[in-house]
This record gives sequence, structure tokens and C-alpha cells, in this order.
Amino acid sequence: MAHIQVLPKQLADMIAAGEVVERPASVVKELVENAVDAGSTQITVEIRHGGATYIRVTDNGRGIPKEEVPTAFLRHATSKLRSAEDLDRIGTLGFRGEALAAIAAVSYVQMLTKPAGQPMGYSYSIENSEPQEEGDAGCPDGTTVVVRDVFFSVPARYKYLKADAAESAAIHDILERQALAHPEISFRFLKDGKSVFTSAGDGDARSVAEIVLPGQSAQLLEVYADDGAVKVTGFVGRPTQCRNSRGGQFFFVNGRTIRSKILTAALERAYENQHMTGRFPIAVLYLQMPLDQVDVNAHPTKMEVRFLEEKALFGRVYRAVQDALAGATDRPTLHARPVEAGAETPAPADVPPEPRQQEEVTFRSPAAPAPRVKPALWPREEERWAPPVQPARSGPEKEETPAVQTRFPLPPAPRYAPVPTGTEPEGREAEPAAPVETGPETPPWRIVGEALKTYIIVEQGDKLLFIDKHAAHERLGFDALKAQGYRPMSQELLRPLSWRPAPEDRAILLEKAAQLEEFGFQIEEFGDDALAVRAAPDFLACGDIPGALEDLAHEYALGEADPDAQRDALLHSMACKAAMKGGQTNQAQELEVIAQAVMEGKVTHCPHGRPVAAELTRKQLEKQFGRS
Repeated sequence: MAHIQVLPKQLADMIAAGEVVERPASVVKELVENAVDAGSTQITVEIRHGGATYIRVTDNGRGIPKEEVPTAFLRHATSKLRSAEDLDRIGTLGFRGEALAAIAAVSYVQMLTKPAGQPMGYSYSIENSEPQEEGDAGCPDGTTVVVRDVFFSVPARYKYLKADAAESAAIHDILERQALAHPEISFRFLKDGKSVFTSAGDGDARSVAEIVLPGQSAQLLEVYADDGAVKVTGFVGRPTQCRNSRGGQFFFVNGRTIRSKILTAALERAYENQHMTGRFPIAVLYLQMPLDQVDVNAHPTKMEVRFLEEKALFGRVYRAVQDALAGATDRPTLHARPVEAGAETPAPADVPPEPRQQEEVTFRSPAAPAPRVKPALWPREEERWAPPVQPARSGPEKEETPAVQTRFPLPPAPRYAPVPTGTEPEGREAEPAAPVETGPETPPWRIVGEALKTYIIVEQGDKLLFIDKHAAHERLGFDALKAQGYRPMSQELLRPLSWRPAPEDRAILLEKAAQLEEFGFQIEEFGDDALAVRAAPDFLACGDIPGALEDLAHEYALGEADPDAQRDALLHSMACKAAMKGGQTNQAQELEVIAQAVMEGKVTHCPHGRPVAAELTRKQLEKQFGRS
């Protein structure tokens, strides 16, 4: 049986160093943070072979008095904390007093330092936590730390170092984040004798963003929000600048670069309706908040922090980003040619007459009985735009309505100038084209059909637009519901619907039962592991109720969504469930309303971020047929 004993100091230092020094990038991060805390305005980092053999960090900060230099390499030696109360108000990047001791335990370290006003500097060398040489030396004001052969004394860690390129990339990322966090400091990075980047140090965060996000900074939107408790500033990209990864997201709290699931979720929630699914926004966001509202002592690397009021912070960041995006959403160049008020639209022979206008378009739920319409939207040329013929009824006249239906208040069917064909029906004289209003010249457009009962085909000039009717209608419905402050009508079910959700979903839904009633749901416990739904929004089919509730449970489980964001999430689900579906037959008037909204630029993406239209030009089509 092994006996309990105290580890030798050197071995204990190596174990402790493993918590702080993971790779050469960790060394650079700790030394740069010390340089920032020292009040430096210029910091230079030079590495060789990915930092494994050589790292030098030079700053022009306050320097260290020579009598304190040996103490700086002892564990838990720091000038930044004095009492336990200081842990609640940490305003410096470093505070544990472990960095220099950890680095010295696994590498060769030499420090040259000189406070301003001192005639001479001081040189100090240490290896494996043991001092080697020390004495006066000539050097400029500030501190230079040279680290050689990281992990030379810990072969078990050394063999896990990655290739030089990977280690250099990690250091590059650390320095870019520090340059963004402190644009008032000039950072210079040299790799294997070559300059990689230099920041100006003029306090302009946008100029640093151009280094980190080349070619993107000019389009970034400025973010500013200050409610007295938390100040949110910085930049976010336009929806069209989204990337395939989160590599363009940078968050800073009180000058500290951090990773935060809360801030990431708030940022991406603000973009939820404006970008492609699977792509991620770019952002450089700075938060200034009271020191006692954030705990930076939550992780050895100090990259992860905890916030005292996470939900409130989520809402602040979410709204700040949304405000920046308001009015800046990029739209495709799809436009209708306007017709002067009162002007009659010409109707050539192969262009259908204008459909009847209606004040409100009613779309049925998938669960509702199929309306009595023609089996195909355009069965024959002469009937392409004829209104559906209803069969004669016996008995008293009564309007038949589906059992479940959804009504989105939509604009009346549009008037537009169809594309002239140059032919007119017999006995009819050609009429002049409708005058175009002043403004940018855009070609007229017309609906020419529907493909696969899913895509509305619109001809505009020398191109065809294919509009996903479900995606466009879903977004149109979402915008309408949200704009009206819509509250769904609750409909009591003839028989309660019971199902067994996941245990965690069941617990959340029961906890939020009162809030769910605002959305039209009435739920209660049903046995040990099931739920019973007694009422639901009137537009939801029975088969859609469990899925809608599970979606809500997942939203609540995030724990950081504010009420507005949670309501938006439900409205997404409502609009999706009520929108016309692919494969469903719809009347021409319904399709016109959708096409009009897309062609006017009112709808560009569905609430889930998918595009609503795709373009096929004449040139692309002719290339397929070998005509060009």
C-alpha cells in the first residue's frame, strides 16, 4: 500500500502549471495580459516554430522594481489582490499570481524589466522554478519576457503539441482578440522573423476589425445601447455577411476577451429571421458592466465567466443587436412595375385577366377539409384564371367553412402590368401600356405558373423567379402576427389530447403552464409521465399540438430568452403550422398575394432563415439548351 506524502515542490509546480499553460498560446495570453495590466501602450510578440522554442513579449508598461522580481515568480504572488473582498470586484486581466510561476515550471524564462525613472534595468533568469542568474542590465522602460523550449521538462505534455502552423494560428487568434479588446494599445506580431500584423493603437476598434475581418469592417453596423446598468457597444455584420462558422464572433466584458453561450445565443437570436440556416453572424461586441455583476474566477483560463443576471443580460444584448439590424436588412432586387392609379391593365391573349380582389385571404390548415377547387390550378388555357366553380347545394344556403382555419390579414390581390406579347384577341384594339411612375426603372412581372404545387413561377424581364410559397407565406404570416400583437384564440378540444413528452420537457411545460395559457394552451398532468392538453390555439391541427409544445419547452429550457424572444419563437411555430404547404393546391388569388409580397421586397427569408426565392436568368437557361 502506498503511503501518503507531500509531493516535491518541483513536481507540484509542474502539476499546477498544467492548469494554466496548455500550449504556447497560453504562455502568450498570460504574458500579454500582464503587459496590458501594466498600462502598456505598445506590445510586441515574437515567436519561432509555433512558440514551442521561442516566445518574446515586450511592452512599454510600468516595469517591476528589481527587489520584487524574484517574488513575481512565486506561486500566488500578485499586486492585483489584497483581500477576499477584491475577488468580487476584479478589474484586471490577471489576478491569481500563477502565470509566471507556471511558465517558469515548464520552460526557460528570462525577464528584463525597468520602471520609468530608474537608471538601470534588471535581468532575471529561472529554469524549472529554480533561479539561475540575476543582476543589473541595460534595457528600455517596460518589461521583456523571453520563454524558450516550452514543456522541455514535461515530455508527456510536449508530445501533444500540434504542428507549428496550428500553434502559430492559436497565438495569432489570441493576439487578434487582445487587439480588438484594447484598440488603444498598438500590438505587433512577428512569426519566424516576419511581421504578421500591426494595429495602430489609436483607439479605433473598426480599424482593428479590418485586420481581424479583412474586407468586412466597412459594412459592419454599429451597436450602441446603455441602460445605465450595462453598456453594449461594438459592431455586427449584416445578414448577408454571415459565415459558415462562429469564427467571426468576438465578445469582451470589461476589457476581457471571453467565450459565452449566453452572449452567443443572444446574438444569433437577433439574426434568427434574417439569415440562412446553418450560417452564423459576425460580431465584435463590448460590454461594460459593474465588476460585482460578473465572476471572472470561474475557469482556470479565465475565458469563461459567469453573470449574475443572465436573463437580463441576454435581453439587453438581443435588443441592442436587433436595433442595429433594424432597417439594415438586405433585400434582393425583386420589384413590381407600378401602375398609375385608375389605369386599366392591358390583357393580351395569352395573359390571364386580373384576378378578383379580396380584402382577406383565408388559408386552410393541413388538418382542415380540402376546399372545393379544381384539381389543377391551370388545367386548360381558357380556364387558367377562372374562379373555381362551386357545385349547387340543396337546402338552405350556408357558407361552408373548414373546421380549422387560419386567417392572416393580408393586402388585397395586386394590380400589376403584365408582360406584353405583341398579340391581341380578335375584335379588340391594342391598348397603350400602363404608364410607369417616376423612380428606378424595373421590368414588369407576371405569374406564369406553379411548379410541383410548391414553387410560384414569376417572369420578370429576362429572368424567372421561383418562389417557395410555404417559406414566403410563413414569413408573411409571422410579420403580420407580430405586427398586430396577435394573441391566438384558444379552442377547447372535444377530447383532451394526451401524450408523453420527454421528462425534462414535461417538467418545463408544467412550470410554464400559466404562460402557455397566454398562447392559447391549457395543459395539465395526466398520470405520472404524460400531459393532457384541453385547449390549444384554434389554427393548430391536433397532430401539430405536441410538436408545438415541445418546441416551446426547448425555448424555455434555454433559460436566457426574454419574453419578447420567447413570443417570437412561438409566432414562428404558429406561422409555420398555418402557412400553405408544398404539394397543396391553392387558388390563384392566394398565390398572387404571396408573389406580390416577394416582388415588393417585403419578404426575403422565412422566419427560419431560408430564402424564399431563387433566380434563373435567360442566359442560364439558354446555356442549358446550347443556345449561347
